[in-house]
Amino acid sequence: MWVFGYGSLTWKADFAYSQRVVGYIKGYHRRFWQASVDHRGTHDKPGRVATLVPADDPEARVWGVAYYVTDNIGETTASLDVRERRFDCRALLPMFEPGGKELPDRVLVYVGSSTPSLFLGPAPLCEMAQQIVSCQGPSGTNREYLLRLASFMREEAPHADDPHLFQLEEAVTRLLEPHTDTDTKIHINTDTHT
Repeated sequence: MWVFGYGSLTWKADFAYSQRVVGYIKGYHRRFWQASVDHRGTHDKPGRVATLVPADDPEARVWGVAYYVTDNIGETTASLDVRERRFDCRALLPMFEPGGKELPDRVLVYVGSSTPSLFLGPAPLCEMAQQIVSCQGPSGTNREYLLRLASFMREEAPHADDPHLFQLEEAVTRLLEPHTDTDTKIHINTDTHT
């Protein structure tokens, strides 16, 4: 079984896998339009995390990571279903490696939520950035989620085009700058879950 991650799964796979492949799926855009009420925010103050929205262009790409799970598939699926419980819309999609070669099997993708209240939709960039800077939940701050995803893209998919992510990262970074000094950088907690 292949599992495709385009959010926190790009850096935090808390399950065993035998292969990891960076690549992309087609036909979607990654957007920070999903409310996080149990990981990077709360019910009273929801954070914003990535979800997939259909693209008009069938060749549009969302970059991420696919993990090949060969052992304990049932256990891994059950664990992911808990972790991604708000993402009840799922799909099996083709995935492509950077050179364009398609993986032999479809990948399981947690696309988004069918619960209308969890779909925040678009908002002005400055409002989304402010929400991300001010929210946190049991799994950590919302800004950590955004910054780690941007870091993954920069380091492992540098040729990928994701203006929404990088514009949001820039807006969040601008909001954080007055609160940091030259010796203190944003601390990313590597011990948190999604």
